[in-house]
Amino acid sequence: MNYRLDKKNKKKKVFKFAFIAIVVFLIFMFRAAIFGSLSFTTSTIFRPVLILGNNVSGEISNIGSIFHNRKSLMLENEDLKSQILQSQADRANYISVLDENNKLKEILARKNWSANLILGNILSKKNQSVYSSLIIDIGMNQGVMIGQRVFALGNIPIGKIAEADANSSKVILFSSPGEKTEVIVSSKYIFMQLVGRGGGNFEMILPRDFVLDVGTEVVLPGITPYVLGTVATIISDPRDAFQKALLVSPVNIQELKFVQVER
Repeated sequence: MNYRLDKKNKKKKVFKFAFIAIVVFLIFMFRAAIFGSLSFTTSTIFRPVLILGNNVSGEISNIGSIFHNRKSLMLENEDLKSQILQSQADRANYISVLDENNKLKEILARKNWSANLILGNILSKKNQSVYSSLIIDIGMNQGVMIGQRVFALGNIPIGKIAEADANSSKVILFSSPGEKTEVIVSSKYIFMQLVGRGGGNFEMILPRDFVLDVGTEVVLPGITPYVLGTVATIISDPRDAFQKALLVSPVNIQELKFVQVER
């Protein structure tokens, strides 16, 4: 009985080994087709994942490129701004030099430079609201002395030297408030007193019956009739025995950069 059972079990084992061997053989023979099918199946299943990964990778790459391009554009923009500011500064400097050159040419055209004049640059304008005095960059070392007259544009008197150091001087303007200057009314050759009002303005007190036209010039006494001011307005009151003439300087003190001192 046991012998039959053992024999039966042996047959089953042999059958199992034979079945396994056949399956292995079939797999070995058709592995390429199976693996190809598995590869196709796998690629079909994971294809959306791969596509999504590629898309994400591409988007990340694009984002990195955008940031890189933005940074590059920002640097380029800053560089262009710097170049524009430099160009504006160069242009402003050129305009300043050109304006200075034109002013010097105007001075030379108005006055023969062989005359005894010393060119000075204005360093500051004291009492800016009324421009009562100037500080210039020439002094005793350049031949400047107290009392010398100071001109604008070569032939328009604007003041006189009040103080002089080695290399700088102080100029009191004729138009300084309260400053009194003897002048001649050119049209009548009458001596009058001109009083400064500040900022290139003057006033002159006249008898009520003294006729003085707007536009009349007053000049400094001397061989050369240097124009100090021009009548702009006449103020009169029938009840007053005097009238007042308001005059202005031919030059704008505020715009001056240079002056000339007479030796």
